Amino acid sequence: MMITKQAEASIPTELGNWQVSAYARSADSYVPHLALEHLPASGQRNDIVMVRIHSECMTGDLFGSNRCDCGEQLSKSMEMMAENGGVILYLRQEGRGIGIINKLKAYNLQDEGADTIDANTMLGHQADERSYEIAIAILHDMGIKEIDLITNNPEKIHAFQDGRITLHRRIPIVIEPRKENEKYLKTKEALMGHILGNTD
Repeated sequence: MMITKQAEASIPTELGNWQVSAYARSADSYVPHLALEHLPASGQRNDIVMVRIHSECMTGDLFGSNRCDCGEQLSKSMEMMAENGGVILYLRQEGRGIGIINKLKAYNLQDEGADTIDANTMLGHQADERSYEIAIAILHDMGIKEIDLITNNPEKIHAFQDGRITLHRRIPIVIEPRKENEKYLKTKEALMGHILGNTD
């Protein structure tokens, strides 16, 4: 059974009003995927919609952890969309798909010297177990056909290669490294192909 929109509501924030929609297999799902849309000043959705596919990171998004740059990426994306309009797809794929419990175990392995990829594989998982089919399905349901994608992750770009949704350009999102996440960011760049900078 494919996910469907179960509820939606307007959420006022310091960055303006967002229309938040919850997508899940059933109405009683405890962890639905979310679509947050901020319309541009005109009140009409742009023909080409700015989109950020953001995988849940409780430690970074909610608690402000400096072990990653996830929370800062989410905040910066929201700021960009408050100015220009856009959609954030908040996918419940904590820890690159391994869940919060395994993510905390991976942190302990990283503290012992493993990098973010080795820590996942040492726990019996792939380096990245996320899927972006759900994101494409939600965009289809919203009637969005053309996007500019805020990302540094080539896998998110590849997800749109089948042409069901037209990807016009990648918008880089540059976050200044901290001493706590410098190794993490270098690993993403060197081993996972992330584009950490303004270059397309």
